[in-house]
Amino acid sequence: MIRVLDSTKKNFSIELNKLLNKRRIINKSHLKTVQKIINNVRKHKDSALVFYERKFNNNSKIIPNKNQIKKAIKSLDPKVKKAIDDAHKRIKEWHFKQKIRDIYYKDAWNNKFFYRTVPLDSCALYIPQNLPSALLMTATPAIQAGVSRIVVLTPSVNGVLDPAVYYAASKLKISEIYAISGASAVAAVAYGTNKIKPVSKIIGAGSIYTSLAKKLVSLDGVCGAEAAFLGPSEIVVWADNSVTAEEVTSSCIAQSEHDKNSMAILVTKSKKLIKEVKISLSKQLKDLPRKTIAQKSLKNNGALIYASSDKKILSILGTISPEHVELSIKNYKKYMYKIKNSGSVVLGKYGCMASSDYHSQHQLPCYGSAKYASGLGVKDFVKQISYNEMTKKGIAKIGQTGYVLSQEEKLFGHSQSIKIKMRKK
Repeated sequence: MIRVLDSTKKNFSIELNKLLNKRRIINKSHLKTVQKIINNVRKHKDSALVFYERKFNNNSKIIPNKNQIKKAIKSLDPKVKKAIDDAHKRIKEWHFKQKIRDIYYKDAWNNKFFYRTVPLDSCALYIPQNLPSALLMTATPAIQAGVSRIVVLTPSVNGVLDPAVYYAASKLKISEIYAISGASAVAAVAYGTNKIKPVSKIIGAGSIYTSLAKKLVSLDGVCGAEAAFLGPSEIVVWADNSVTAEEVTSSCIAQSEHDKNSMAILVTKSKKLIKEVKISLSKQLKDLPRKTIAQKSLKNNGALIYASSDKKILSILGTISPEHVELSIKNYKKYMYKIKNSGSVVLGKYGCMASSDYHSQHQLPCYGSAKYASGLGVKDFVKQISYNEMTKKGIAKIGQTGYVLSQEEKLFGHSQSIKIKMRKK
């Protein structure tokens, strides 16, 4: 059911790359489909939105009324409400510490250079069905950053609102919510419709179609998206014999149940642990409600990897660059800072990726984007504007440098502009 790879074999690198290339699920067909949806929404606006909502979600009402929302929230189990309240408190405390400071510099000639941090004026948060934690993780840093207009996009399947998501929205005091999803939702908030005003940035994990739509509208320059590629979900568990096969297996299944395109990998120096995990997988999958999804994920994208050394394991981790690393080894403190490419590293014998998803941040770089991007935070909802103030003496001093370099680069208009300012009395 799940492949076993041996890093000591000659063909290991080839087999590992074959596995990782399965994450490259973007193709021309996907691009064509997404671009068609975007173009249709741009042209036909709300009527196109309703068309796609009816087609994919059997929903014709893109703006829920207050009574619907109130009724949905009222139906939510009080235990779930409390859990959302508790999670929100922790997530808020974590993001409160991420405030970004302005930068100020004055040189010897009193030239002043500074960055001023300003919040985005608006953003849209894409929230998949039945994931209130995703709303907490995206909205909390946006609120902390000071974004004045926050829009929520979340599907309403068969016209049914998700009570937990709407309760979380009420907890966060977000009232602008649209029951739309997929590439059409992205297009709507990027370009605007009759009922929906455009936003400056779209953030949040979704399907491959949603992710592609965000990339396409950002390339068009109408709005931004997060740097990371959010999804499909991934975990690599680095384990030794200090943890049980049951623990390792549960971490892999917790990730694989997300989506058939999710990736769960064990890497270890213990062949015994690999054998035990293979057995444990069958046992734990037996009664899992999302068994079919998890099985497909593990079969297509899962692996149990044997490595002969810690050095080799670190190399494998660098190649994969996963969303999550679960460091379930005795001497994890020795290696925790040597893992350079991961969105999140869970540490120690009590570390649990599934738990971290509900108290810090789970909107993390996937698809190999951990090589260049980090998880979502306050930084994603602000921008920095640079200011430059020159003195007469200052432009005389540093202007000469600019003049020489612009001459070298054959940008003679630059040279002339600098020269004129240098002559100004």
